[in-house]
Amino acid sequence: MKIGGMMINGELQLARPLRWGMVGGGRTGQVGYKHRTGALRDGTYHLVCGAFDVDAARGRDFGMRVGVAEERCYDSYQALIAAETARADGVEVVSVATPNFTHYEITKALLSAGIHVICEKPLFFSVAECDEIAALAREKGLIVGVTYGYTGHPMVAQMAAMVAKGMLGEIRIVDMQYTHGFNAGDDTGASEAQQWRVDPARSGGTFVLGDIGTHLQYLSEIVLPHLKIEKLLCDRTAFIPSRAPLEDHATVLMHYDNGARARLWVSSVDAGQMDAQRYRFVGAKASVEWHAARPDELLYEVQGEPSRILHHGMPYLEEEGHEYDRMGALHTEGLGDSWANIYLWIAQAIAGNPPARYPDMAAGTSGVRWLENCIRSAEAGGAWVDYA
Repeated sequence: MKIGGMMINGELQLARPLRWGMVGGGRTGQVGYKHRTGALRDGTYHLVCGAFDVDAARGRDFGMRVGVAEERCYDSYQALIAAETARADGVEVVSVATPNFTHYEITKALLSAGIHVICEKPLFFSVAECDEIAALAREKGLIVGVTYGYTGHPMVAQMAAMVAKGMLGEIRIVDMQYTHGFNAGDDTGASEAQQWRVDPARSGGTFVLGDIGTHLQYLSEIVLPHLKIEKLLCDRTAFIPSRAPLEDHATVLMHYDNGARARLWVSSVDAGQMDAQRYRFVGAKASVEWHAARPDELLYEVQGEPSRILHHGMPYLEEEGHEYDRMGALHTEGLGDSWANIYLWIAQAIAGNPPARYPDMAAGTSGVRWLENCIRSAEAGGAWVDYA
Protein backbone atom coordinates (compact mmCIF):
# COMPACT_ATOMS: atom_id res chain seq x y z
CA MET A 1 0.00 0.00 0.00
CA LYS A 2 1.40 3.37 -0.97
CA ILE A 3 0.99 5.88 1.85
CA GLY A 4 3.16 8.72 0.60
CA GLY A 5 5.70 9.96 -1.90
CA MET A 6 9.42 10.44 -1.68
CA MET A 7 10.75 11.11 1.81
CA ILE A 8 13.89 11.15 3.93
CA ASN A 9 14.96 7.54 4.47
CA GLY A 10 18.33 7.74 6.21
CA GLU A 11 20.61 7.51 3.19
CA LEU A 12 23.79 9.52 3.75
CA GLN A 13 23.65 12.94 2.14
CA LEU A 14 27.35 13.83 2.54
CA ALA A 15 30.49 11.86 1.78
CA ARG A 16 31.45 12.14 5.45
CA PRO A 17 30.05 13.86 8.54
CA LEU A 18 31.03 17.46 9.19
CA ARG A 19 33.19 18.00 12.25
CA TRP A 20 30.80 19.97 14.45
CA GLY A 21 31.10 21.90 17.69
CA MET A 22 28.93 23.97 19.99
CA VAL A 23 29.30 27.21 21.91
CA GLY A 24 26.67 27.15 24.64
CA GLY A 25 23.93 24.55 24.68
CA GLY A 26 25.13 22.88 27.86
CA ARG A 27 23.35 21.36 30.82
CA THR A 28 21.35 24.43 31.82
CA GLY A 29 20.59 25.69 28.31
CA GLN A 30 17.07 25.51 26.92
CA VAL A 31 17.97 24.84 23.29
CA GLY A 32 21.15 22.75 23.28
CA TYR A 33 19.39 19.40 23.07
CA LYS A 34 17.23 20.65 20.19
CA HIS A 35 20.41 21.45 18.27
CA ARG A 36 21.90 18.03 18.98
CA THR A 37 18.61 16.30 18.13
CA GLY A 38 18.65 17.99 14.74
CA ALA A 39 22.34 17.72 13.95
CA LEU A 40 22.91 14.08 14.85
CA ARG A 41 19.97 12.51 13.03
CA ASP A 42 21.30 11.95 9.51
CA GLY A 43 24.99 11.21 9.84
CA THR A 44 25.85 14.68 8.51
CA TYR A 45 27.50 15.98 11.71
CA HIS A 46 29.83 14.53 14.34
CA LEU A 47 30.10 16.43 17.64
CA VAL A 48 33.84 16.78 18.23
CA CYS A 49 34.23 19.79 20.52
CA GLY A 50 32.49 22.50 22.49
CA ALA A 51 32.63 25.39 24.91
CA PHE A 52 29.32 24.38 26.41
CA ASP A 53 28.98 26.65 29.44
CA VAL A 54 30.23 29.87 31.02
CA ASP A 55 30.97 27.66 34.03
CA ALA A 56 33.99 25.88 32.55
CA ALA A 57 33.96 22.92 34.93
CA ARG A 58 30.26 22.32 34.42
CA GLY A 59 30.70 22.65 30.66
CA ARG A 60 33.60 20.19 30.62
CA ASP A 61 31.68 17.64 32.65
CA PHE A 62 28.66 18.03 30.38
CA GLY A 63 30.72 17.75 27.19
CA MET A 64 32.32 14.51 28.32
CA ARG A 65 28.88 13.12 29.19
CA VAL A 66 27.69 13.72 25.64
CA GLY A 67 30.74 11.98 24.21
CA VAL A 68 33.25 14.77 23.57
CA ALA A 69 36.88 14.09 24.49
CA GLU A 70 37.98 15.96 27.62
CA GLU A 71 40.77 17.85 25.82
CA ARG A 72 38.22 19.21 23.33
CA CYS A 73 35.86 20.57 26.00
CA TYR A 74 37.02 24.17 26.17
CA ASP A 75 36.66 26.94 28.75
CA SER A 76 35.67 29.57 26.17
CA TYR A 77 34.90 30.03 22.51
CA GLN A 78 38.27 31.80 22.14
CA ALA A 79 40.06 28.70 23.46
CA LEU A 80 38.01 26.51 21.13
CA ILE A 81 38.97 28.56 18.09
CA ALA A 82 42.66 28.67 19.01
CA ALA A 83 42.94 24.94 19.62
CA GLU A 84 40.71 23.69 16.82
CA THR A 85 42.29 25.82 14.08
CA ALA A 86 45.67 24.35 15.06
CA ARG A 87 44.45 20.78 14.48
CA ALA A 88 44.52 18.97 11.15
CA ASP A 89 41.14 17.50 12.10
CA GLY A 90 39.76 20.72 13.58
CA VAL A 91 36.11 21.67 13.78
CA GLU A 92 34.42 22.77 10.53
CA VAL A 93 31.12 24.19 11.72
CA VAL A 94 30.02 25.49 15.13
CA SER A 95 26.52 26.11 16.50
CA VAL A 96 26.09 29.21 18.64
CA ALA A 97 23.45 28.58 21.33
CA THR A 98 24.25 31.44 23.69
CA PRO A 99 22.44 34.60 24.88
CA ASN A 100 21.57 37.10 22.14
CA PHE A 101 24.18 39.71 23.04
CA THR A 102 27.03 37.26 22.32
CA HIS A 103 25.90 36.11 18.86
CA TYR A 104 27.65 38.84 16.89
CA GLU A 105 31.08 38.59 18.53
CA ILE A 106 31.15 34.78 18.51
CA THR A 107 29.92 34.50 14.92
CA LYS A 108 32.46 37.08 13.75
CA ALA A 109 35.30 35.29 15.53
CA LEU A 110 34.34 31.90 14.10
CA LEU A 111 33.99 33.19 10.54
CA SER A 112 37.29 35.06 10.81
CA ALA A 113 38.90 31.75 11.76
CA GLY A 114 37.41 30.01 8.72
CA ILE A 115 34.63 28.12 10.53
CA HIS A 116 31.03 27.87 9.32
CA VAL A 117 28.35 29.02 11.79
CA ILE A 118 24.86 27.91 12.76
CA CYS A 119 23.33 30.52 15.08
CA GLU A 120 20.28 30.90 17.27
CA LYS A 121 17.79 33.68 16.55
CA PRO A 122 17.43 36.59 16.64
CA LEU A 123 20.74 36.62 14.84
CA PHE A 124 22.16 39.97 16.01
CA PHE A 125 20.98 43.30 17.45
CA SER A 126 21.00 45.36 14.23
CA VAL A 127 20.79 45.09 10.46
CA ALA A 128 24.14 46.88 10.31
CA GLU A 129 25.72 43.99 12.24
CA CYS A 130 24.00 41.53 9.91
CA ASP A 131 25.32 43.31 6.82
CA GLU A 132 28.86 43.28 8.24
CA ILE A 133 28.72 39.56 9.01
CA ALA A 134 27.16 38.78 5.63
CA ALA A 135 30.06 40.53 3.91
CA LEU A 136 32.57 38.63 6.05
CA ALA A 137 30.89 35.29 5.26
CA ARG A 138 30.99 36.07 1.53
CA GLU A 139 34.65 37.07 1.74
CA LYS A 140 35.51 33.83 3.52
CA GLY A 141 33.23 31.64 1.41
CA LEU A 142 31.43 30.40 4.53
CA ILE A 143 27.85 29.58 5.46
CA VAL A 144 25.82 31.16 8.25
CA GLY A 145 22.66 29.22 9.07
CA VAL A 146 19.88 30.18 11.50
CA THR A 147 17.69 27.80 13.50
CA TYR A 148 14.01 28.64 13.00
CA GLY A 149 12.56 25.50 14.60
CA TYR A 150 9.33 24.46 12.85
CA THR A 151 10.24 25.83 9.42
CA GLY A 152 11.66 22.45 8.41
CA HIS A 153 8.29 20.72 8.88
CA PRO A 154 6.93 19.13 5.68
CA MET A 155 3.50 20.72 6.14
CA VAL A 156 5.12 24.16 5.96
CA ALA A 157 6.49 23.16 2.55
CA GLN A 158 2.98 21.94 1.67
CA MET A 159 1.46 25.34 2.50
CA ALA A 160 4.12 27.13 0.46
CA ALA A 161 3.43 24.86 -2.52
CA MET A 162 -0.33 25.45 -2.31
CA VAL A 163 0.18 29.22 -2.32
CA ALA A 164 2.70 29.09 -5.18
CA LYS A 165 0.37 26.96 -7.31
CA GLY A 166 -2.56 29.34 -6.84
CA MET A 167 -4.69 26.92 -4.83
CA LEU A 168 -5.68 29.70 -2.41
CA GLY A 169 -5.93 32.52 -4.92
CA GLU A 170 -4.40 35.90 -4.21
CA ILE A 171 -3.50 36.17 -0.54
CA ARG A 172 -5.64 38.62 1.41
CA ILE A 173 -5.29 37.83 5.11
CA VAL A 174 -2.49 36.43 7.28
CA ASP A 175 -3.17 35.59 10.94
CA MET A 176 -0.39 34.25 13.19
CA GLN A 177 -0.11 33.47 16.89
CA TYR A 178 2.66 32.16 19.13
CA THR A 179 1.67 32.37 22.79
CA HIS A 180 2.23 30.51 26.04
CA GLY A 181 1.75 31.21 29.75
CA PHE A 182 5.08 30.15 31.21
CA ASN A 183 6.05 33.74 32.13
CA ALA A 184 2.65 34.76 33.49
CA GLY A 185 4.18 35.16 36.97
CA ASP A 186 7.09 37.38 37.90
CA ASP A 187 10.73 36.37 37.46
CA THR A 188 11.45 35.52 41.09
CA GLY A 189 13.61 32.39 41.07
CA ALA A 190 13.72 32.40 37.25
CA SER A 191 16.16 30.13 35.42
CA GLU A 192 19.42 31.47 34.02
CA ALA A 193 17.92 31.31 30.53
CA GLN A 194 14.90 33.40 31.55
CA GLN A 195 17.01 35.95 33.42
CA TRP A 196 19.03 36.96 30.37
CA ARG A 197 15.96 37.01 28.14
CA VAL A 198 14.42 39.86 30.17
CA ASP A 199 17.65 41.85 30.51
CA PRO A 200 17.87 44.47 27.71
CA ALA A 201 21.68 44.44 27.88
CA ARG A 202 21.75 40.74 27.05
CA SER A 203 18.49 40.17 25.15
CA GLY A 204 18.50 43.24 22.93
CA GLY A 205 15.54 45.53 22.30
CA THR A 206 12.84 42.87 22.63
CA PHE A 207 11.77 39.84 24.66
CA VAL A 208 8.90 37.85 23.09
CA LEU A 209 9.09 39.59 19.70
CA GLY A 210 12.66 38.38 19.25
CA ASP A 211 12.33 35.13 21.16
CA ILE A 212 9.20 33.75 19.50
CA GLY A 213 7.83 36.40 17.12
CA THR A 214 10.66 35.95 14.65
CA HIS A 215 9.60 32.31 14.22
CA LEU A 216 6.21 33.49 12.97
CA GLN A 217 7.68 36.11 10.68
CA TYR A 218 10.20 33.78 9.01
CA LEU A 219 7.67 30.98 8.51
CA SER A 220 5.34 33.47 6.82
CA GLU A 221 8.18 34.44 4.48
CA ILE A 222 8.58 30.80 3.47
CA VAL A 223 4.88 30.47 2.66
CA LEU A 224 4.57 33.95 1.09
CA PRO A 225 7.97 34.70 -0.50
CA HIS A 226 6.33 36.91 -3.14
CA LEU A 227 4.83 39.35 -0.61
CA LYS A 228 6.74 42.22 0.94
CA ILE A 229 5.80 44.26 4.01
CA GLU A 230 5.06 47.91 3.19
CA LYS A 231 4.09 49.22 6.63
CA LEU A 232 3.81 47.94 10.17
CA LEU A 233 2.28 48.83 13.54
CA CYS A 234 3.56 47.27 16.77
CA ASP A 235 1.80 47.56 20.12
CA ARG A 236 3.72 45.98 22.98
CA THR A 237 3.62 45.98 26.76
CA ALA A 238 5.18 44.36 29.82
CA PHE A 239 2.46 42.98 32.07
CA ILE A 240 5.24 42.11 34.52
CA PRO A 241 6.63 45.62 35.19
CA SER A 242 10.16 44.45 35.95
CA ARG A 243 10.50 43.37 32.31
CA ALA A 244 10.01 46.87 30.93
CA PRO A 245 11.16 48.29 28.59
CA LEU A 246 11.07 44.81 27.05
CA GLU A 247 7.68 43.27 26.28
CA ASP A 248 6.05 40.03 27.36
CA HIS A 249 3.05 40.61 25.09
CA ALA A 250 2.77 42.24 21.65
CA THR A 251 0.48 42.59 18.65
CA VAL A 252 1.83 43.53 15.22
CA LEU A 253 -0.29 44.60 12.26
CA MET A 254 1.25 44.56 8.78
CA HIS A 255 0.29 45.72 5.29
CA TYR A 256 1.77 43.86 2.31
CA ASP A 257 2.54 45.22 -1.13
CA ASN A 258 -0.40 43.38 -2.74
CA GLY A 259 -2.88 44.93 -0.29
CA ALA A 260 -3.01 41.91 2.06
CA ARG A 261 -3.33 42.48 5.80
CA ALA A 262 -1.62 40.55 8.60
CA ARG A 263 -2.05 40.22 12.35
CA LEU A 264 0.66 38.68 14.53
CA TRP A 265 0.20 38.04 18.26
CA VAL A 266 3.00 36.92 20.59
CA SER A 267 2.80 36.53 24.35
CA SER A 268 4.46 34.65 27.18
CA VAL A 269 1.75 35.66 29.67
CA ASP A 270 -1.15 33.80 28.00
CA ALA A 271 -1.97 32.09 31.29
CA GLY A 272 -2.85 28.41 30.95
CA GLN A 273 -1.75 28.19 27.33
CA MET A 274 0.91 25.53 26.78
CA ASP A 275 2.11 26.54 23.32
CA ALA A 276 -0.20 28.03 20.72
CA GLN A 277 1.75 28.40 17.48
CA ARG A 278 -0.83 28.89 14.75
CA TYR A 279 -0.78 30.15 11.15
CA ARG A 280 -3.70 30.94 8.87
CA PHE A 281 -3.24 32.10 5.28
CA VAL A 282 -6.42 33.27 3.53
CA GLY A 283 -6.71 33.79 -0.20
CA ALA A 284 -9.49 34.85 -2.55
CA LYS A 285 -10.51 31.21 -3.14
CA ALA A 286 -9.44 29.22 -0.09
CA SER A 287 -7.44 29.17 3.13
CA VAL A 288 -4.99 26.92 4.95
CA GLU A 289 -4.39 26.74 8.69
CA TRP A 290 -1.63 24.92 10.57
CA HIS A 291 -1.09 24.44 14.31
CA ALA A 292 2.23 23.32 15.78
CA ALA A 293 0.23 21.46 18.46
CA ARG A 294 -1.25 19.31 15.66
CA PRO A 295 1.63 19.41 13.19
CA ASP A 296 0.54 16.44 11.07
CA GLU A 297 -2.69 18.13 10.01
CA LEU A 298 -3.37 21.02 7.67
CA LEU A 299 -6.87 22.54 7.54
CA TYR A 300 -7.77 23.32 3.92
CA GLU A 301 -10.98 25.26 3.38
CA VAL A 302 -12.24 26.11 -0.11
CA GLN A 303 -15.07 28.63 -0.22
CA GLY A 304 -18.40 26.82 -0.74
CA GLU A 305 -16.96 23.33 -0.14
CA PRO A 306 -16.65 21.12 2.95
CA SER A 307 -13.53 21.67 5.08
CA ARG A 308 -10.74 19.14 4.57
CA ILE A 309 -8.03 17.90 6.89
CA LEU A 310 -4.87 17.11 4.95
CA HIS A 311 -2.49 14.70 6.68
CA HIS A 312 1.27 14.63 6.25
CA GLY A 313 2.79 11.86 4.16
CA MET A 314 -0.34 11.18 2.09
CA PRO A 315 -0.24 10.81 -1.72
CA TYR A 316 -2.70 13.67 -2.28
CA LEU A 317 -0.18 16.23 -1.01
CA GLU A 318 1.96 18.28 -3.36
CA GLU A 319 5.39 16.87 -4.21
CA GLU A 320 7.02 19.58 -2.09
CA GLY A 321 5.11 18.33 0.95
CA HIS A 322 6.76 14.91 0.63
CA GLU A 323 10.38 15.80 -0.04
CA TYR A 324 11.40 16.24 3.60
CA ASP A 325 8.84 14.00 5.27
CA ARG A 326 10.58 11.56 7.62
CA MET A 327 8.06 9.42 9.46
CA GLY A 328 5.46 8.58 6.82
CA ALA A 329 1.71 9.03 7.12
CA LEU A 330 1.21 6.47 9.88
CA HIS A 331 3.51 8.26 12.35
CA THR A 332 3.83 11.72 13.83
CA GLU A 333 6.27 14.34 12.53
CA GLY A 334 7.42 16.79 15.20
CA LEU A 335 9.82 19.52 16.21
CA GLY A 336 12.84 17.18 16.25
CA ASP A 337 12.15 16.13 12.66
CA SER A 338 11.92 19.76 11.61
CA TRP A 339 15.24 20.60 13.30
CA ALA A 340 16.82 17.61 11.57
CA ASN A 341 15.73 19.00 8.20
CA ILE A 342 17.14 22.45 9.00
CA TYR A 343 20.49 20.94 10.01
CA LEU A 344 20.48 18.74 6.91
CA TRP A 345 19.85 21.72 4.64
CA ILE A 346 22.68 23.70 6.23
CA ALA A 347 25.03 20.71 5.89
CA GLN A 348 24.13 20.47 2.19
CA ALA A 349 24.87 24.19 1.80
CA ILE A 350 28.26 23.78 3.49
CA ALA A 351 29.00 20.86 1.18
CA GLY A 352 28.27 23.08 -1.83
CA ASN A 353 24.87 21.67 -2.70
CA PRO A 354 22.37 24.04 -1.05
CA PRO A 355 18.65 23.25 -1.22
CA ALA A 356 16.26 25.68 -2.87
CA ARG A 357 15.61 27.31 0.49
CA TYR A 358 17.04 27.11 3.98
CA PRO A 359 17.35 29.56 6.90
CA ASP A 360 20.50 31.37 5.84
CA MET A 361 22.17 34.69 6.60
CA ALA A 362 19.53 36.55 4.58
CA ALA A 363 16.78 34.91 6.64
CA GLY A 364 18.49 35.97 9.85
CA THR A 365 18.89 39.52 8.56
CA SER A 366 15.22 39.67 7.60
CA GLY A 367 14.25 38.75 11.15
CA VAL A 368 16.45 41.48 12.63
CA ARG A 369 15.03 44.01 10.15
CA TRP A 370 11.51 43.07 11.23
CA LEU A 371 12.43 43.55 14.90
CA GLU A 372 13.99 46.96 14.20
CA ASN A 373 10.75 48.08 12.55
CA CYS A 374 8.64 46.69 15.42
CA ILE A 375 10.75 48.59 17.98
CA ARG A 376 10.57 51.80 15.93
CA SER A 377 6.77 51.57 15.77
CA ALA A 378 6.37 50.69 19.46
CA GLU A 379 8.65 53.51 20.59
CA ALA A 380 6.55 55.92 18.52
CA GLY A 381 3.53 54.94 20.61
CA GLY A 382 2.29 52.13 18.42
CA ALA A 383 2.31 54.20 15.23
CA TRP A 384 2.26 52.95 11.67
CA VAL A 385 5.76 53.09 10.15
CA ASP A 386 6.91 52.55 6.60
CA TYR A 387 8.90 49.34 6.48
CA ALA A 388 12.59 50.11 6.15
